[in-house]
Amino acid sequence: MTDEMKTFQKALGDAAKDAPPKDAKAKAVAVAMAAFDEKFEPRAQESAAAGRLRGWASALHDTILGRQSMTINQALSGGASIAVLALGIATATYVQRDISRFGNDLDAPSPPAADAKSMMETLRDAETEQVGRNAGAPDPATEPNATIAHDMAAPPPREEMAKARQPYGVPQANIGAHAPSVAMGEVDNFASGGAAKSAPVARNYGIGMLRSMPDQAQSQIYRDQGRDKFERFDENPVKLVAEAPVSTFSIDVDTASYSFVRAALNAGHLPQKATVRVEELINYFPYDYARPKSRSVPFEPSISLMPAPWNAAKQLLHIGIAGYELAPAQKPKSNLVFLIDSSGSMNAPNKLPLVKSAMKLLLETLDEKDTVAIVTYAGGAGTLLEPTSAKQKAKIMSALDGLGAGGSTAGAEGIRQAYQLAEQGFEKDAVNRVILSTDGDFNVGITDPGELKSFVERKREAGIFLSVLGFGMGNYNDALMQTLAQNGNGTAAYIDTLNEARKVLVEEAGSTLFTIAKDVKIQVEFNPDRIAEYRLIGYETRALKRQDFNNDKVDAGDIGAGHRVTAIYELSPKGGTDRAVDDLRYQSAPKPSSAAGGEIAFLKIRYKLPQEAASKLITQPVTGAQASPTVKAAAREARFASSVAAFGQILKGGRNTGAFSYDDVIALAQGAKGDDAFGYRAEFITLVRLAKSAAALEPLASPAPAQPRR
Repeated sequence: MTDEMKTFQKALGDAAKDAPPKDAKAKAVAVAMAAFDEKFEPRAQESAAAGRLRGWASALHDTILGRQSMTINQALSGGASIAVLALGIATATYVQRDISRFGNDLDAPSPPAADAKSMMETLRDAETEQVGRNAGAPDPATEPNATIAHDMAAPPPREEMAKARQPYGVPQANIGAHAPSVAMGEVDNFASGGAAKSAPVARNYGIGMLRSMPDQAQSQIYRDQGRDKFERFDENPVKLVAEAPVSTFSIDVDTASYSFVRAALNAGHLPQKATVRVEELINYFPYDYARPKSRSVPFEPSISLMPAPWNAAKQLLHIGIAGYELAPAQKPKSNLVFLIDSSGSMNAPNKLPLVKSAMKLLLETLDEKDTVAIVTYAGGAGTLLEPTSAKQKAKIMSALDGLGAGGSTAGAEGIRQAYQLAEQGFEKDAVNRVILSTDGDFNVGITDPGELKSFVERKREAGIFLSVLGFGMGNYNDALMQTLAQNGNGTAAYIDTLNEARKVLVEEAGSTLFTIAKDVKIQVEFNPDRIAEYRLIGYETRALKRQDFNNDKVDAGDIGAGHRVTAIYELSPKGGTDRAVDDLRYQSAPKPSSAAGGEIAFLKIRYKLPQEAASKLITQPVTGAQASPTVKAAAREARFASSVAAFGQILKGGRNTGAFSYDDVIALAQGAKGDDAFGYRAEFITLVRLAKSAAALEPLASPAPAQPRR
């Protein structure tokens, strides 16, 4: 028997009658630590690579032995306290033998919560009994604030938890100011990513912590890939003018699809077909359309006809709209609420850090009359910054810099609180807008898109609009964000780079923030004497019924200051040689229309001014005088828009573009590139080149090789 054990036994035997020596505590700690390090530390070192996960066992061991702070509670001194310490060492030793499976198998189940609870109760009972004997303290049953009982039952201070997490790569900022302390009974969830239902705090922070670990630890963790959610839809079909002469749709100024397609191609693979919304690709680019002269008539249409580049037997009808550009003195006050997703799924370089940079860029476009508030959400939601004048840029930026990612995603609660904050500062003649920045991964609270749609619709009627900025790939919920933006009278953009953030929030800040026309609808009636068939390219998710056009209660898209919108129809002329649908044998040909004249079609645009409930109407006929005989003779803007339309259709399978290839797209786009001040069109040509060699499917991301055992 060792001298240490004899000392230990003697201490136990004399505890009831002798006062503990003054150095008993120090000796006990030294003996325990030396024995532990000698027998078990090497095994722990070789069980997993540096930075491995530790579960509830390690946390319990650290709490008892004070491995982080090397301090022991003042109540642990001499006598039976040494027995309690020994019990703690034995417990930690037993558990530590099994730690390696947590380092090497992150999916292994956590030890039963009942075992941990039993250990804690044993330790707590022993401590409170000893405190009562040695110090003559009141019975903890009648004095619940007794020191040791309180210390053992209470969660570790937030600062200690922060220290404990730091060795595993978790930034201090990840433990937000709104985060509750993590109780010891919840620590086991840290190892399993916060899966257990009994640990709400661990659910809030576990996943985010795992994502911020060193690369070596992350290599053993599942990474989101291929879980992006997009609404699936069929391409618009060819329609016979004789059967359906009228086409009606809502305009769309969103550009999210283009940025997502770009991100996929830059990653070396083709985008999913559902991610390609052709109208969003076309409308990504600024076009030089005629500008309206009055704010009371916020836009005027630009119309042209040209042969289809992919089929000379067909024609393309281009309808372009340019919104009225507000002068700086005309811009109204902006009351903005930044609603920022700070959940664990945002813990990636192209997510929360990019959100912060994007919001700072937007902040630079505001002036002292504007206000900014910030609401964040993870497992819960809260106000990070009350409405603050935009001139206090340092204060707003400091609030943004303090954000960290961790936890689940209570997006609906964040939206509710953001609208509540917007209502508090609502001004009738100001821009009252919530700007949501997220990957759309709502998983706590209300997640049903239909219920969220109803909520933002009601708030839209109250004059508070919603714009959505999407971030990240792998778990991006585009379907939800499209629903929110389309029904919140706002735009949806996808931010994949800081340059894209600058485009959306600086160069196009007016179109993003200042609505000049709302509920804009387009209706085109085709003349059956001139046109046999037509097909609307894109806008599948924006289709309206014919009777919706005159119904002012039906929501449609909005146009911001300076926005440009393009719609393209593919037409088959009457008597043409290339028809998708043959004429019926037993149906008589339609009689010529007396009003047809030289008209090919008749365009109608219905819109509302921002503060009005009744719509206004713009009409314009489409005639042969607006047609170009060849593609080369067509207007440059129409040719470039046609190249983008062709590219989008090819990405979706090329069902209607025949043998038109990526090389043909490049040639058409290069001939219509123009000045291209910001390089957007040159970048498009580069993306088409990337598509030529891109993989058809994104390869599975393989984890980094594990480090050899030491």
